[in-house]
Amino acid sequence: MAFTVAIDGPAAAGKGTVARALAVRFGLRHLDTGLLYRAVAAKGGDPVAAARGLSEADLERPGLRSNAAGQAASKVAAIPEVRAALTEFQRRFARQDGGAVLDGRDIGTVICPEAEVKLFVTASPQVRAERRWRELGGDLAEVLADVEARDRRDSERAVSPLRAAEGALVLDTSEMTIDEAVARASEAVLRALPSAPGALPPDPQDI
Repeated sequence: MAFTVAIDGPAAAGKGTVARALAVRFGLRHLDTGLLYRAVAAKGGDPVAAARGLSEADLERPGLRSNAAGQAASKVAAIPEVRAALTEFQRRFARQDGGAVLDGRDIGTVICPEAEVKLFVTASPQVRAERRWRELGGDLAEVLADVEARDRRDSERAVSPLRAAEGALVLDTSEMTIDEAVARASEAVLRALPSAPGALPPDPQDI
C-alpha cells in the first residue's frame, strides 16, 4: 500500500518532530528531505554533481543538523538543477509499499501533490528562533536574523517556493505543545486512513 503524508513548513516549526511521531505511530518510513540538501551542501564542490551522486549513506554525515548546515542547504536548494536531481529520489521514497512520511518545504506542492495527507507546520519567526537558540546556543538576535533570512530565501525563490499546499491542514505551533501538534496531525492521518486502528469518522468540514 502506498500512502504518503507530506509535511511542509519553515525551519524550527516542529515539522520534523511531527513527522517522526507520525511515522512511529502509523508504522511509516520517514524521510527528512532537508537532510538531502544539507548533505549536498556538505559534500562541497559542484552542488549539482553532488546532488546527482547523493546516496542514503551521505545522510549520515556528522554535523548535518547544525545551523550552518541549514543555511548552506537553503542556498543550494535554490538551484533548480539540484532540486531536479533530488526530485525522483524523494518520489520513489514517498510511494513505496508500506507508506511514508516526508517533511520538507515543497513536498505537498511539488514532490507529492497527490499525497493522501498534506500538512503545513509553522510558527512565528520569534518562536522558531528561540527554539533554535535553545537547541544550538549562540546569540538570539543573530539566530532570529538567520531564521528570517532563510524564510525569505525559501519563500521568494523562483523554483518550488515555500508555501502551504492546496488543501493542506495548517498547524501553527507557536502556542502548541508537541503532544497537541502530534494529536492534530494524527487526526488528519486517521481520517485519510480509515483502516487504521482507532480511525476517526470524516470531519463534517471535509465533506
